[in-house]
Amino acid sequence: MNTRVLPPTPQAIHEAALALQSGELVGIPTETVYGLGANALDEAAVRKIFAAKGRPADNPLIVHVARLEDAAPLCEISDTARALAARFCPGPLTIILPRRPIVPDVVTAGLDTVAVRVPSHPVAQALLHECGLPIAAPSANTSGKPSPTTALHVYHDLNGKLPIILDGGECQVGLESTVISLSGDLPTVLRPGGVTPEMLLEVLPEVRVADSVLRPLQAGEKALSPGMMYKHYAPGGVLTMVKGTQEKVQHVCRRLYSAAIADGQTACILAFEEHLAAYSGMEVLSIGRMAEPETVSHRLFAVLRQLDEQGTGRMFSEVLPAEGLGLAIMNRLSRAAGFRTIDADQEEEALSCPSRESSSRS
Repeated sequence: MNTRVLPPTPQAIHEAALALQSGELVGIPTETVYGLGANALDEAAVRKIFAAKGRPADNPLIVHVARLEDAAPLCEISDTARALAARFCPGPLTIILPRRPIVPDVVTAGLDTVAVRVPSHPVAQALLHECGLPIAAPSANTSGKPSPTTALHVYHDLNGKLPIILDGGECQVGLESTVISLSGDLPTVLRPGGVTPEMLLEVLPEVRVADSVLRPLQAGEKALSPGMMYKHYAPGGVLTMVKGTQEKVQHVCRRLYSAAIADGQTACILAFEEHLAAYSGMEVLSIGRMAEPETVSHRLFAVLRQLDEQGTGRMFSEVLPAEGLGLAIMNRLSRAAGFRTIDADQEEEALSCPSRESSSRS
């Protein structure tokens, strides 16, 4: 199949709508990341998404609609959902609601709920209006790899697997949407994103954050939301997070980098803009400003993809506090690292007291 990357002209959007209506896949820009879209009501078309991505079938998809009320045939829309939509939609928020029978099981991974979202990107909105369909769309990348934030990223992963990619420019948010479940007694964030728990509390009296946000799924535990798999968003090399007090984090990152280089490996340190000078003479990439987490959100996946393209073998990353937008960033970084973490404070203490067994690695 010949994959075309098209500017989002009215003609291109019309072609993309026809492709969706005929059961084909389309690469779609959103404000979060690029999506791989199919008609959510066409089971055969949706199965093409899983085949193109190599995505496990037990990983549910998000259904995109032009406005929340367009999801009424798909799910039971509660007053709470309408209140959230009034504040955050269109935008980077996905709401999980009880599904209706019209939604194919393949979309929901057999769950009795469905995830719906109203994207704010003008190209996504134009396509939804043009095709008149709900669009099931996970991130448009090879499953497990860093999510795509440009049309070129989509082309790199999926060339030959879909007819059209609409090029809507670089994604503004850079991380997938927040996923909140309203199917239980208490609204629960299953995947953090650009709409933070603190922001949700401006609308809701109480919000719980699932403990699975910063841990891997346990054996037999079912993914209730996209983005919950153990290793996800991952580059090809080995990524390790380094946490602790800043001076010790920098010392451990420098030591690990030097050891990797001495061992004949390629290596890179992922650091905040404010700390780049601490790694003079080493391969280092900025992941944004620590004081402005939205810059980290915007850059993270692009940096991980750049390291993939360079074939970097070992990566050592500074981390953010898991609060506000930092919770979403650490959720993605943790899964990209397969939860591989070093506590620099414990590591340094163990080195100064070699007789004590280090428990800093996890």
